[in-house]
Amino acid sequence: MHLSSPPSVAVPFNDLYTQYLSIREEIDAAIAAVIRESAFIRGRFVEQFEAEFASAVGARHCVSCANGTDALYIAIKALGLQPGEEVITTAHTWIATSETIAQAGGRVVFCDTEPDFFTLDPQQIESKITDRTRGIIVVHLYGQPADMDGILAIAHQYGLWVIEDCAQAHLATYKGKQVGTFGDIGTFSFYPGKNLGAMGDAGAIVTNNSDLAAWMELFARHGGKGTHQIEGINSRMDGLQAAILSVKLPYLEGWNQARRQIARWYNELLSEVMEVATPKVRPDVEHVYHLYVIQLQERDRLFEKLREANIGVGIHYPIPLHEQPAYAYLGMSPDSLPVTHAAARQILSLPIYPELDRDRVVRVAEVIRSQV
Repeated sequence: MHLSSPPSVAVPFNDLYTQYLSIREEIDAAIAAVIRESAFIRGRFVEQFEAEFASAVGARHCVSCANGTDALYIAIKALGLQPGEEVITTAHTWIATSETIAQAGGRVVFCDTEPDFFTLDPQQIESKITDRTRGIIVVHLYGQPADMDGILAIAHQYGLWVIEDCAQAHLATYKGKQVGTFGDIGTFSFYPGKNLGAMGDAGAIVTNNSDLAAWMELFARHGGKGTHQIEGINSRMDGLQAAILSVKLPYLEGWNQARRQIARWYNELLSEVMEVATPKVRPDVEHVYHLYVIQLQERDRLFEKLREANIGVGIHYPIPLHEQPAYAYLGMSPDSLPVTHAAARQILSLPIYPELDRDRVVRVAEVIRSQV
């Protein structure tokens, strides 16, 4: 296949400014409305987004908060984790997933992932369960839903709660149902680079359990206003971020479709490159491609060559959590999670964002084909 594009074309890893320009009038009007009403903390803009996001995800309740990390912490606290109790999760993720377990008083137990999908392997979970295990945190990594049937079957068998970390999987579906609605609680990040991104930090928690929703809202708001029912924390989405997210939310499904189209272009253009493994997609899911992650043996060399060609690339994540100094106390060797360990040395994230055009995708593929 012959590929051609100008060699001078730069391809950023992401381009948030271009997205802003595409909806500039709506964003500016929303910001102006918040300023006009001085609705900076809580208020109608936050309440409106909570209702809209709950509806979009298909959950009964949405509790907004300051960021995705707080969302995880609040969820864990709501489920009553006690000091020393264990929570099983993946080491192939950002540290927010695991550090919040420890911050809530629990003990992190890392489990290996599926080779093809980078998500928690249900077949490995059972061996990690002890009499102190209380829950499982599933991460729908890169926008790919995990095997929720397998994970929920084990959770139900052992009476464990399940939190879904959906920080990279806004509107991804598993067998026709939105992620975040399978477990007890789903958590979301609206960090600017996410599929649905704010212009600052913001997060949300969704659940179908009214009691959990009420407790999480109370806990995130200092345990009450005036009369404090419990000791809580201060974790609030501000009005500006809520208004911005309300503008963006109707565009999200279209943006996800654009990401899937870009993934198809990459798959097509790299199909004959035997050294490169393109992402596999689990049957009966809708992947939303927060990241498009290939695998290859000579990852580090290609990483440098792409950067030299002015192409934005990333590695998510180069050092698995069980190999990080922060978790040395667990005494795990790198090969104690062999699939995770191997993947971390081969993964490479290519540019992907809704406004990325085919010419630039061709440019990326052209450099890869010339270097592997």
